[in-house]
Amino acid sequence: MKHKHAKLIHAWADGAQIQVLTCTSKWDDLEKYPIWREDLEYRIKPEPKPDFYTYLTITHSHTGTQTLCKYGSDNVKFTYDGETRKLKLAEVI
Repeated sequence: MKHKHAKLIHAWADGAQIQVLTCTSKWDDLEKYPIWREDLEYRIKPEPKPDFYTYLTITHSHTGTQTLCKYGSDNVKFTYDGETRKLKLAEVI
């Protein structure tokens, strides 16, 4: 009889990073030598989502600072985490 996790065991043997679903419903990376319990859930660790960027033009006038959405003259770059979608860096360009 074929093991319940046979496909994942083969993927792990071929070098794939495997994760196990914990009792707190969180996926954790497996240790070096997994046990492969049939009562647990496993998966191949997904590729991380890449960061993404947005750009904006901020100008200053006599009446105060303004935020403009003009293309081609952007002077601020915002970097967002691809996994959490949270802002991780704002830089003047």
